[in-house]
Amino acid sequence: MSKLGNLGARLHRGEVGYDFIGNRKIWYGLSILITITAILGLTVRGLNMGIEFQGGAVFTTPKTSVSVSQAQEYAEEAAGHDAIVQGLGNGGLRIQVGGLDTAKSDQVRTELAKDLGVTEDKIAAELVGPSWGEQIAAKAWTGLAVFMILVVIYLAIAFEWRMAVAALIALIHDITITVGIYSLVGFEVTVGTVIGLLTILGYSLYDTVVVFDSLKEGTKGITKQTRWTYSEIANRSINGTLVRSINTTVVALLPVAGLLFIGGGVLGAGMLNDISLSLFVGLAAGAYSSIFIATPLVADLKEREPAMKALRKRVLAKRANAAAKGEPLDVDERDDFEDEAAVVGQRARRGGRAPEHRG
Repeated sequence: MSKLGNLGARLHRGEVGYDFIGNRKIWYGLSILITITAILGLTVRGLNMGIEFQGGAVFTTPKTSVSVSQAQEYAEEAAGHDAIVQGLGNGGLRIQVGGLDTAKSDQVRTELAKDLGVTEDKIAAELVGPSWGEQIAAKAWTGLAVFMILVVIYLAIAFEWRMAVAALIALIHDITITVGIYSLVGFEVTVGTVIGLLTILGYSLYDTVVVFDSLKEGTKGITKQTRWTYSEIANRSINGTLVRSINTTVVALLPVAGLLFIGGGVLGAGMLNDISLSLFVGLAAGAYSSIFIATPLVADLKEREPAMKALRKRVLAKRANAAAKGEPLDVDERDDFEDEAAVVGQRARRGGRAPEHRG
C-alpha cells in the first residue's frame, strides 16, 4: 500500500488525525480575513466587466505583423476607451472595446484598418448591446438563487437544517472569494466566468456532502454512549474523508490548472482565463470550506442542542472520574461504538439498513 493510502486508512480508523474542530477559530478567522480582502477588492477595484455586460464591439483582424501592445494603442486612440487585445492562433488579433455604439464602431473599424495596414472589409466587427448583458446577469442571479434554495431544501431533508445552513454559508464563502480574486487580478468577467461560477457550486457541495454523510452515519446512537462528544466525532469524520477530498480536488484541479497556466498563460489563449480562473479558485475554495468551514459550523450548531450539551457533560465527567481514579477509559465501549460505526458505513454503502446501537 502506498504511503498516502496507508495514511488514509489510519485516518479513517482514527489512529492519527488533526483537530480541525478544536482549531476552528483559526479557520474562521482566516476565512473572515480572506473574505474581507475579497470584499475590499470588489469595493475599491470593482470587476472588469466584459462587453457582454457593458456593451461594446469586438473586432477580429486577419493576420498582421502589428504587435498586441501596438494594436491596443491604436484601438484606444481610435475609440477613446480602454481596449483589450488578444492574439489569435492564425496571427490575427481580437480587439475588444467597450462603450461603442454602431456609428462609433464603424469609425473605429475604419481607423483600425488604416493603422493595421489591412482593408476595412477584412476586419470583422461584432456589436453587443448592454441590454443583452443585463439579461444574462439576471438569468445568472436567478439560477444561483434557485440552486441555493434547492440545496438548502435537499440538505435539510437528507440530513438536517444545521447542515443545510452550514453548506449554504460555505457556498457563499466560495463565491465571494472567487469573485474577489477576479477583482484583485483584474481578469475580465464574461459569460464564461458566470458558467465557471455556477459550475464550482456543484464541486464545492460534493466535498461537503461527503463529509456530512460520514458525520451522519458516525453520530447514529451518539447519545447512548459516553466516549465521544459530537465535535469529536465530527472531527473524526473530517479526518476519515480527508485523503479522499484531497485526491478528488487535486484530480479536478490538474486539468483546470493546465487551462489556466498553460493555455491562458504560456500559449496566450486569453479567452480560456475567463472560465479557468473561476474554476481553479472555486475548486480550491470549495475543498477548503468543506473541511475547515462547513463541518465545524455544524459542530458549533449541534453543540448548542440540550442533548449534545448533556452528552458533553457526561463525557467530560466520565473522563474526569477516570483520571481521578487513575483508571483507563472504557476501551470496550469505544471499540463497540467504533465497530458499529464501521458496520453502519458498510451497510449504508450497500443500501441496507443499519442496526441501532444499544449501549
